Amino acid sequence: MRKLISALAGLAFAAFSVAAHAADDKKVVIAYQTGAVPYFVGIANGDFAKKTGWKIEFRRFDSGADIFAAIASGDVQIGDVGSSPYAAAVSRGLDVKGFYITSIAGDGEALVVRPDIKTPADLKGKKLAAAPVSTDHYQLLAVLKQEGISPKDAQVIAIPQPEIVAAWKRGDIDGAFVWDPALAELKKNGKVLLTAGQVAERGAPTFGALVATGEFAKAHPEFVAQYAHLVDGYFTSYANDKAAWGPDSENARLIARLQGGTPAENADQLKAADGVPSLDEQASDKWLGGGDKGGVAKILKDTAAFLKDQKKITAIKDSYAAFVDPQYAQSAKTLSN
Repeated sequence: MRKLISALAGLAFAAFSVAAHAADDKKVVIAYQTGAVPYFVGIANGDFAKKTGWKIEFRRFDSGADIFAAIASGDVQIGDVGSSPYAAAVSRGLDVKGFYITSIAGDGEALVVRPDIKTPADLKGKKLAAAPVSTDHYQLLAVLKQEGISPKDAQVIAIPQPEIVAAWKRGDIDGAFVWDPALAELKKNGKVLLTAGQVAERGAPTFGALVATGEFAKAHPEFVAQYAHLVDGYFTSYANDKAAWGPDSENARLIARLQGGTPAENADQLKAADGVPSLDEQASDKWLGGGDKGGVAKILKDTAAFLKDQKKITAIKDSYAAFVDPQYAQSAKTLSN
Protein backbone atom coordinates (compact mmCIF):
# COMPACT_ATOMS: atom_id res chain seq x y z
CA MET A 1 0.00 0.00 0.00
CA ARG A 2 2.81 2.38 0.91
CA LYS A 3 4.46 1.69 -2.44
CA LEU A 4 1.17 2.42 -4.22
CA ILE A 5 0.68 5.67 -2.30
CA SER A 6 4.29 6.62 -3.01
CA ALA A 7 3.86 5.87 -6.70
CA LEU A 8 0.62 7.86 -6.86
CA ALA A 9 2.30 10.77 -5.06
CA GLY A 10 5.17 10.61 -7.56
CA LEU A 11 2.76 10.67 -10.48
CA ALA A 12 0.87 13.60 -8.94
CA PHE A 13 4.11 15.52 -8.43
CA ALA A 14 5.21 14.76 -12.00
CA ALA A 15 1.85 15.94 -13.35
CA PHE A 16 2.12 19.09 -11.24
CA SER A 17 5.65 19.71 -12.52
CA VAL A 18 4.54 19.31 -16.15
CA ALA A 19 1.62 21.67 -15.57
CA ALA A 20 3.87 24.19 -13.83
CA HIS A 21 6.39 23.99 -16.66
CA ALA A 22 3.60 24.49 -19.22
CA ALA A 23 2.43 27.55 -17.27
CA ASP A 24 6.00 28.91 -17.17
CA ASP A 25 6.17 28.47 -20.94
CA LYS A 26 3.35 31.00 -21.25
CA LYS A 27 5.06 33.77 -19.30
CA VAL A 28 6.85 36.67 -20.97
CA VAL A 29 8.32 40.02 -19.93
CA ILE A 30 7.83 42.80 -22.48
CA ALA A 31 9.56 46.18 -22.30
CA TYR A 32 8.20 49.49 -23.55
CA GLN A 33 9.33 53.10 -23.29
CA THR A 34 8.00 56.46 -22.17
CA GLY A 35 5.77 58.38 -24.55
CA ALA A 36 2.40 57.57 -26.10
CA VAL A 37 1.82 54.81 -28.66
CA PRO A 38 -1.56 53.33 -29.72
CA TYR A 39 -0.80 49.81 -28.51
CA PHE A 40 -0.30 51.10 -24.96
CA VAL A 41 -4.09 50.81 -24.68
CA GLY A 42 -3.66 47.02 -24.76
CA ILE A 43 -1.18 47.24 -21.89
CA ALA A 44 -3.44 49.52 -19.84
CA ASN A 45 -6.64 47.50 -20.24
CA GLY A 46 -5.04 44.05 -20.09
CA ASP A 47 -6.18 43.01 -23.56
CA PHE A 48 -2.82 41.55 -24.60
CA ALA A 49 -2.95 39.03 -21.78
CA LYS A 50 -6.65 38.30 -22.32
CA LYS A 51 -6.37 37.76 -26.06
CA THR A 52 -3.15 35.71 -26.03
CA GLY A 53 -3.84 33.69 -22.90
CA TRP A 54 -0.31 34.47 -21.71
CA LYS A 55 0.85 35.91 -18.42
CA ILE A 56 2.55 39.11 -19.60
CA GLU A 57 4.59 41.40 -17.40
CA PHE A 58 5.07 44.81 -19.00
CA ARG A 59 7.98 46.93 -17.79
CA ARG A 60 8.59 50.56 -18.68
CA PHE A 61 12.10 51.86 -19.42
CA ASP A 62 13.53 55.30 -20.18
CA SER A 63 15.55 54.22 -23.23
CA GLY A 64 16.29 51.45 -25.70
CA ALA A 65 19.77 51.07 -24.24
CA ASP A 66 18.21 50.19 -20.87
CA ILE A 67 15.90 47.69 -22.58
CA PHE A 68 18.81 45.97 -24.31
CA ALA A 69 20.66 45.75 -21.00
CA ALA A 70 17.61 43.96 -19.56
CA ILE A 71 17.40 41.67 -22.61
CA ALA A 72 21.11 40.82 -22.29
CA SER A 73 20.61 39.92 -18.61
CA GLY A 74 17.73 37.59 -19.49
CA ASP A 75 15.12 39.68 -17.66
CA VAL A 76 13.21 40.74 -20.82
CA GLN A 77 12.23 38.70 -23.88
CA ILE A 78 10.55 41.34 -26.08
CA GLY A 79 11.18 45.09 -26.26
CA ASP A 80 10.27 48.21 -28.21
CA VAL A 81 13.57 49.88 -29.15
CA GLY A 82 15.10 52.45 -31.46
CA SER A 83 17.37 51.64 -34.38
CA SER A 84 20.53 53.09 -32.85
CA PRO A 85 20.61 50.99 -29.65
CA TYR A 86 19.39 48.08 -31.80
CA ALA A 87 22.41 48.45 -34.12
CA ALA A 88 24.78 48.81 -31.17
CA ALA A 89 23.41 45.76 -29.34
CA VAL A 90 23.51 43.36 -32.28
CA SER A 91 26.95 44.64 -33.30
CA ARG A 92 28.11 43.45 -29.89
CA GLY A 93 26.63 40.01 -30.56
CA LEU A 94 23.21 40.11 -28.85
CA ASP A 95 20.84 37.71 -30.60
CA VAL A 96 17.51 39.43 -31.26
CA LYS A 97 15.06 39.43 -34.15
CA GLY A 98 13.24 42.58 -35.24
CA PHE A 99 9.64 41.64 -36.07
CA TYR A 100 7.47 44.78 -36.17
CA ILE A 101 8.15 48.45 -36.98
CA THR A 102 6.59 50.71 -34.32
CA SER A 103 7.80 54.09 -35.61
CA ILE A 104 9.69 55.78 -38.40
CA ALA A 105 11.57 59.06 -38.28
CA GLY A 106 9.08 61.92 -38.24
CA ASP A 107 7.90 64.70 -35.93
CA GLY A 108 7.75 62.54 -32.80
CA GLU A 109 11.43 63.15 -32.04
CA ALA A 110 13.18 66.47 -32.50
CA LEU A 111 16.13 68.68 -31.66
CA VAL A 112 14.78 71.47 -29.44
CA VAL A 113 17.00 74.49 -28.81
CA ARG A 114 17.01 77.89 -27.14
CA PRO A 115 15.43 80.66 -29.27
CA ASP A 116 18.81 82.32 -30.01
CA ILE A 117 19.96 79.27 -32.02
CA LYS A 118 18.75 80.00 -35.55
CA THR A 119 20.42 77.35 -37.73
CA PRO A 120 22.19 73.98 -37.26
CA ALA A 121 25.49 75.80 -37.79
CA ASP A 122 24.77 77.76 -34.59
CA LEU A 123 25.15 74.55 -32.57
CA LYS A 124 28.89 75.14 -32.51
CA GLY A 125 30.03 75.88 -28.97
CA LYS A 126 26.72 74.78 -27.46
CA LYS A 127 25.94 72.25 -24.76
CA LEU A 128 23.52 69.59 -26.05
CA ALA A 129 21.94 66.45 -24.62
CA ALA A 130 20.32 63.19 -25.68
CA ALA A 131 19.51 59.84 -24.07
CA PRO A 132 22.52 57.48 -24.22
CA VAL A 133 22.82 55.35 -27.40
CA SER A 134 19.27 56.35 -28.41
CA THR A 135 18.10 57.15 -31.93
CA ASP A 136 18.08 60.77 -30.75
CA HIS A 137 21.72 60.53 -29.65
CA TYR A 138 22.60 59.04 -33.03
CA GLN A 139 20.76 61.78 -34.94
CA LEU A 140 22.23 64.55 -32.80
CA LEU A 141 25.75 63.31 -33.54
CA ALA A 142 24.80 62.98 -37.21
CA VAL A 143 23.63 66.61 -37.37
CA LEU A 144 26.89 67.83 -35.84
CA LYS A 145 28.90 65.75 -38.31
CA GLN A 146 26.79 67.06 -41.22
CA GLU A 147 27.54 70.61 -40.07
CA GLY A 148 31.25 69.92 -39.71
CA ILE A 149 31.12 70.52 -35.97
CA SER A 150 33.70 68.35 -34.21
CA PRO A 151 33.22 66.84 -30.73
CA LYS A 152 35.61 69.52 -29.45
CA ASP A 153 33.39 72.28 -30.82
CA ALA A 154 30.15 71.21 -29.13
CA GLN A 155 29.55 69.39 -25.87
CA VAL A 156 27.20 66.42 -26.14
CA ILE A 157 25.94 64.99 -22.85
CA ALA A 158 24.37 61.53 -22.81
CA ILE A 159 21.83 61.45 -19.97
CA PRO A 160 18.35 59.94 -19.49
CA GLN A 161 15.35 61.99 -20.59
CA PRO A 162 14.14 62.92 -17.07
CA GLU A 163 17.58 64.40 -16.39
CA ILE A 164 17.47 66.24 -19.72
CA VAL A 165 14.23 67.96 -18.74
CA ALA A 166 15.70 68.96 -15.37
CA ALA A 167 18.89 70.27 -17.03
CA TRP A 168 16.82 72.26 -19.54
CA LYS A 169 14.74 73.88 -16.79
CA ARG A 170 17.89 74.82 -14.88
CA GLY A 171 19.38 76.37 -18.01
CA ASP A 172 22.32 73.95 -18.02
CA ILE A 173 21.92 72.94 -21.69
CA ASP A 174 21.28 74.84 -24.90
CA GLY A 175 19.37 72.09 -26.66
CA ALA A 176 18.43 68.43 -26.68
CA PHE A 177 17.24 65.75 -29.08
CA VAL A 178 14.23 64.16 -27.36
CA TRP A 179 10.89 62.39 -27.73
CA ASP A 180 7.69 62.79 -25.70
CA PRO A 181 6.99 63.57 -22.95
CA ALA A 182 10.34 65.42 -22.76
CA LEU A 183 9.74 66.87 -26.24
CA ALA A 184 6.49 68.53 -25.16
CA GLU A 185 8.19 69.90 -22.05
CA LEU A 186 11.15 71.47 -23.90
CA LYS A 187 8.91 72.94 -26.58
CA LYS A 188 7.16 75.09 -23.96
CA ASN A 189 9.98 77.63 -24.07
CA GLY A 190 12.25 76.22 -26.78
CA LYS A 191 11.91 75.79 -30.53
CA VAL A 192 12.26 72.80 -32.83
CA LEU A 193 15.40 73.21 -34.92
CA LEU A 194 15.13 69.88 -36.74
CA THR A 195 12.72 66.95 -36.54
CA ALA A 196 13.86 63.35 -36.74
CA GLY A 197 12.21 63.19 -40.16
CA GLN A 198 14.27 66.13 -41.41
CA VAL A 199 17.48 64.57 -40.07
CA ALA A 200 16.51 61.35 -41.87
CA GLU A 201 16.19 63.32 -45.11
CA ARG A 202 19.67 64.69 -44.43
CA GLY A 203 21.01 61.13 -44.46
CA ALA A 204 20.46 59.62 -41.00
CA PRO A 205 17.18 57.63 -41.02
CA THR A 206 15.92 55.93 -37.88
CA PHE A 207 13.05 53.69 -36.82
CA GLY A 208 11.60 51.99 -33.78
CA ALA A 209 10.93 48.25 -33.69
CA LEU A 210 9.73 45.39 -31.57
CA VAL A 211 12.51 42.85 -31.10
CA ALA A 212 12.40 39.42 -29.49
CA THR A 213 15.32 37.35 -28.29
CA GLY A 214 16.31 34.73 -30.83
CA GLU A 215 15.64 31.99 -28.30
CA PHE A 216 12.14 33.22 -27.45
CA ALA A 217 11.17 33.84 -31.08
CA LYS A 218 12.26 30.33 -32.07
CA ALA A 219 10.45 28.70 -29.14
CA HIS A 220 7.22 30.71 -29.42
CA PRO A 221 6.66 31.86 -33.03
CA GLU A 222 2.87 31.76 -32.63
CA PHE A 223 2.95 34.20 -29.72
CA VAL A 224 5.34 36.59 -31.51
CA ALA A 225 3.08 36.62 -34.59
CA GLN A 226 -0.06 37.06 -32.47
CA TYR A 227 1.54 39.91 -30.51
CA ALA A 228 2.52 41.64 -33.77
CA HIS A 229 -1.06 41.16 -35.00
CA LEU A 230 -2.55 42.70 -31.86
CA VAL A 231 -0.08 45.62 -31.82
CA ASP A 232 -0.85 46.27 -35.48
CA GLY A 233 -4.57 46.36 -34.70
CA TYR A 234 -4.06 49.42 -32.49
CA PHE A 235 -1.94 51.22 -35.08
CA THR A 236 -4.54 50.42 -37.76
CA SER A 237 -7.33 51.74 -35.55
CA TYR A 238 -5.40 54.96 -34.97
CA ALA A 239 -4.70 55.40 -38.70
CA ASN A 240 -8.31 54.76 -39.72
CA ASP A 241 -10.28 56.45 -36.93
CA LYS A 242 -8.53 59.46 -35.41
CA ALA A 243 -11.72 60.48 -33.61
CA ALA A 244 -11.45 57.36 -31.44
CA TRP A 245 -8.07 58.60 -30.20
CA GLY A 246 -8.88 62.25 -29.47
CA PRO A 247 -8.36 64.13 -26.17
CA ASP A 248 -11.75 63.06 -24.81
CA SER A 249 -11.48 59.42 -25.91
CA GLU A 250 -11.27 56.36 -23.70
CA ASN A 251 -8.08 55.41 -25.55
CA ALA A 252 -6.37 58.66 -24.52
CA ARG A 253 -7.57 58.21 -20.94
CA LEU A 254 -6.16 54.69 -20.77
CA ILE A 255 -2.76 55.77 -22.09
CA ALA A 256 -2.66 58.69 -19.65
CA ARG A 257 -3.45 56.29 -16.81
CA LEU A 258 -0.50 54.13 -17.90
CA GLN A 259 2.02 56.84 -18.76
CA GLY A 260 1.00 59.89 -16.77
CA GLY A 261 0.03 63.30 -18.12
CA THR A 262 -3.43 64.33 -19.26
CA PRO A 263 -5.52 62.57 -21.92
CA ALA A 264 -5.16 65.67 -24.11
CA GLU A 265 -1.35 65.60 -23.82
CA ASN A 266 -1.24 61.92 -24.69
CA ALA A 267 -3.63 62.37 -27.61
CA ASP A 268 -1.27 65.02 -28.98
CA GLN A 269 1.75 62.76 -28.54
CA LEU A 270 0.01 59.99 -30.49
CA LYS A 271 0.55 62.02 -33.67
CA ALA A 272 4.04 60.48 -33.76
CA ALA A 273 2.33 57.19 -34.70
CA ASP A 274 1.42 58.54 -38.13
CA GLY A 275 3.24 56.79 -40.94
CA VAL A 276 3.81 53.39 -39.30
CA PRO A 277 3.93 50.94 -42.26
CA SER A 278 1.16 48.43 -42.88
CA LEU A 279 1.88 44.74 -42.31
CA ASP A 280 2.19 44.26 -46.09
CA GLU A 281 4.84 46.97 -46.25
CA GLN A 282 6.58 45.75 -43.10
CA ALA A 283 6.98 42.22 -44.46
CA SER A 284 8.36 43.54 -47.76
CA ASP A 285 11.95 44.34 -48.73
CA LYS A 286 11.29 47.96 -47.79
CA TRP A 287 11.49 47.01 -44.10
CA LEU A 288 11.79 43.54 -42.55
CA GLY A 289 12.16 41.41 -45.68
CA GLY A 290 14.88 41.25 -48.31
CA GLY A 291 17.80 39.99 -46.24
CA ASP A 292 20.82 42.28 -46.68
CA LYS A 293 18.87 44.39 -49.17
CA GLY A 294 16.00 45.00 -46.74
CA GLY A 295 15.44 48.44 -45.26
CA VAL A 296 15.97 47.47 -41.63
CA ALA A 297 19.16 45.49 -42.30
CA LYS A 298 20.62 48.37 -44.34
CA ILE A 299 19.75 51.03 -41.76
CA LEU A 300 21.23 48.89 -38.98
CA LYS A 301 24.48 48.46 -40.91
CA ASP A 302 24.73 52.16 -41.81
CA THR A 303 23.95 53.14 -38.22
CA ALA A 304 26.55 50.69 -36.88
CA ALA A 305 29.17 52.13 -39.24
CA PHE A 306 28.42 55.62 -37.95
CA LEU A 307 28.56 54.47 -34.32
CA LYS A 308 31.91 52.81 -34.93
CA ASP A 309 33.20 56.00 -36.55
CA GLN A 310 32.06 57.86 -33.43
CA LYS A 311 33.82 55.23 -31.26
CA LYS A 312 30.53 54.18 -29.64
CA ILE A 313 31.11 50.54 -30.70
CA THR A 314 34.32 48.75 -31.62
CA ALA A 315 33.27 46.61 -34.61
CA ILE A 316 30.53 46.16 -37.18
CA LYS A 317 29.20 43.02 -38.82
CA ASP A 318 29.32 42.18 -42.51
CA SER A 319 25.57 41.59 -42.49
CA TYR A 320 22.65 42.53 -40.21
CA ALA A 321 20.06 40.36 -41.95
CA ALA A 322 20.24 37.72 -39.20
CA PHE A 323 18.78 40.22 -36.73
CA VAL A 324 15.60 40.83 -38.73
CA ASP A 325 12.84 38.32 -39.47
CA PRO A 326 9.75 39.07 -41.59
CA GLN A 327 8.04 35.74 -40.89
CA TYR A 328 6.16 37.06 -37.85
CA ALA A 329 4.70 40.03 -39.75
CA GLN A 330 3.77 37.65 -42.56
CA SER A 331 2.01 35.35 -40.10
CA ALA A 332 0.35 38.36 -38.44
CA LYS A 333 -1.10 39.27 -41.87
CA THR A 334 -2.90 35.91 -42.04
CA LEU A 335 -4.34 36.51 -38.58
CA SER A 336 -5.67 39.85 -39.80
CA ASN A 337 -7.49 38.31 -42.78
